[in-house]
Amino acid sequence: MKKIISCALIAMMGLSIASTTAFADYARGQKLYLKFMKDATGIKGDAFAAQHTIAEWKGMCENEGEGFIKAMSSKFPSANDFLSGAQFKKFQPDICDFVIHYAKDSGNVPSC
Repeated sequence: MKKIISCALIAMMGLSIASTTAFADYARGQKLYLKFMKDATGIKGDAFAAQHTIAEWKGMCENEGEGFIKAMSSKFPSANDFLSGAQFKKFQPDICDFVIHYAKDSGNVPSC
């Protein structure tokens, strides 16, 4: 009985840790924007995120960021390498969470 309870507790702890890493993080997205996109766009994070509303960003971030890639690649050609690469696919949920969190109608202001 004690062994079953121990196994169940370990399984629950493992699942809770695994599930928290599956969610996007706007703070991580902000750091990723600064590292990979700020120089390519020439825009600070607050101005970049304030280009669109929450609804507009959400629309662009659907389908693995297809609309985001298309819009930002045409607007910022120097960011195209990053946007079309494997790194963006990996970081897209966090970057999208960042721009949605700090969209012009969100009321939030980033410090970058």
